[in-house]
Amino acid sequence: MISFLIKKFGLHGYKEKVAKNIYWAVLGKSINLISGLFVGILVARFLGPEQYGLMNYVITYVSLFAILSNFGLDNIEIRELAKDKDKKNVIIGSSLAVRLILSLLTIGTIFVTLVIFESDKQTTLLILIYSCTLIFNSFNVVRNYFTSIIMNEYVVKTEIVRTLFSALLKLSLLFLKANLLYFILVLTFDFALLAFGYTYSHRKLVGGIKQWRFDIKVAKQLLKYSFPLLFSGSAIILYQKVDQILIRNMMDNVSLGYFSVAVRLTEFTLFVPMIISQTIGPVLVKLKQENPQKYLKKRQSFVTLLFWISLFLTVGMILFSKMLVLMLYGQEYEPAINVLRVLAIKITFLGLFNCGTQLIIIENLQKYAVLRNLFGLVVSLGLNFLLIPYFGIMGAAVSTVIAIVFSSYIAHGLIKPYRFIFLLQNKAFLQINRLPNIISNFKK
Repeated sequence: MISFLIKKFGLHGYKEKVAKNIYWAVLGKSINLISGLFVGILVARFLGPEQYGLMNYVITYVSLFAILSNFGLDNIEIRELAKDKDKKNVIIGSSLAVRLILSLLTIGTIFVTLVIFESDKQTTLLILIYSCTLIFNSFNVVRNYFTSIIMNEYVVKTEIVRTLFSALLKLSLLFLKANLLYFILVLTFDFALLAFGYTYSHRKLVGGIKQWRFDIKVAKQLLKYSFPLLFSGSAIILYQKVDQILIRNMMDNVSLGYFSVAVRLTEFTLFVPMIISQTIGPVLVKLKQENPQKYLKKRQSFVTLLFWISLFLTVGMILFSKMLVLMLYGQEYEPAINVLRVLAIKITFLGLFNCGTQLIIIENLQKYAVLRNLFGLVVSLGLNFLLIPYFGIMGAAVSTVIAIVFSSYIAHGLIKPYRFIFLLQNKAFLQINRLPNIISNFKK
């Protein structure tokens, strides 16, 4: 298929490399999401809304702290590795060491918060088990290396193997009618398997981990660059995940189960704009260095493309929401339908958010990102506390959408250094008639 597409569009050299990268990224994400959705549906049906809600609460609780172990390093690592390939072993080694230390500190922080705030022993145990994923997730630095050199093929093959093996394990648990503890153990093992796969791919294609070197100066530099993104990322995680924490504590696990189904189906479509954004990002970095004038034109096309693709996905999700919930999850999850219709709107604005984030990093303006995301956090917290008691999970859905509108669009107009992104977004709204030309220009 990829050979046919490359031949049809006459792609060569760097363009061919980018096309292959997008192909493998989409293929990997598609298999991962389809497999995850299929098995996730069976797990949701088996566990029921209450236990499924608790499982998602465990995942969400850990994800609230995950930004501390990640420290906003992902995009910085990709940028630095794309800029200076000769220092890759030092960057990978330094990043991995920093991530492992931060992961251990984060797990300690999670334990302290559980002792203080969580009274249920089963929930505490499940969260502590799943928090081990933070350690394995440190090896994402290897994935970031392959992304930086536009070689997603090897990452994707690793992820496909992990996805299929994980699906087999979960299906086995369903056959054995295992309890929730074993599903959490398998979810944790997923990350361990992925970390091993990334390391194995690097060893086979590039070299062993003995080549990785830690450099305190590089580590400090990476932390300096990513520090503003820590606060920014914390705000993002909080306003995107806090609704699920509040639903569980202000309502119950059953309500969270309904809400989680809507979130899961929304996430199924988010990978498309995310992959395009992450793939085009390194291309724009290179273009900015080699041809600044061409870069200025391409970034408008980039924003326009992301916006309209995301909008089409939103419309499709709204139209087919009832069919998707009832057909996939069953009548038991019917309350998730209207929630999904509302949450689908955030797909459009997350597309704008992703391209805005890429431009912020390319322009080295990440120190202002925390302001952008604080807008979303303040709006999300305020509206969730206000609306959930009166409107339940629908109130949480509305809060989520309004928050992402503020952080992905309105905030860009209010923050002066980001006003150029706001103008690019406004222009993108009016360029639907230019989509064929924009796609053609990207090929060129």
